[in-house]
Amino acid sequence: MNKPGTKKNHVLIGKIVGIHGMKGTNKLRSYAESLSIFLPGGSILIRDLRGREASYEINWVKPHTGTPLISFKGITNRDQAKTLIGAELFIPQSQLPELDEDAYYWRDLIGIEVFTTAEECLGRIESIIETGSNDVYVVKRDEKEVLIPALESVVLEIDLEHKRMHVDLPEGLS
Repeated sequence: MNKPGTKKNHVLIGKIVGIHGMKGTNKLRSYAESLSIFLPGGSILIRDLRGREASYEINWVKPHTGTPLISFKGITNRDQAKTLIGAELFIPQSQLPELDEDAYYWRDLIGIEVFTTAEECLGRIESIIETGSNDVYVVKRDEKEVLIPALESVVLEIDLEHKRMHVDLPEGLS
């Protein structure tokens, strides 16, 4: 599932979900497609469960049996790392990588209106489900929900400027 949250000109890219070992290492749930967004030596904004914010420097990040590990400068023991559990990690929007043509950040798609080829409004994209083969847009209008596969044959046009998407729904999806 997606986490489209933003904070001022920052983008939510992960959350601390636990600790690992005795030397201040944290377990990370990354909302990014790649761990390369967590640059060693780079600064990251952390908001803890109480809403307090601080900037931390990243020592390193690495994959580890399904849950990546991250180390921050100044966090050197288990007790310090424990205080970060539940904290959200943000980077400035300007640090997001450039996308290929016809690729979009989920945060840009959440909230746009979806229309059929007959100009029938299906609703707004509420969330996005990652399935492995393709994403699925969860579109809601009132109490009705439509799941739309993010396939080239279905999604005809995305207009971020006007916050509109046009789709050609396969039989049975309307």
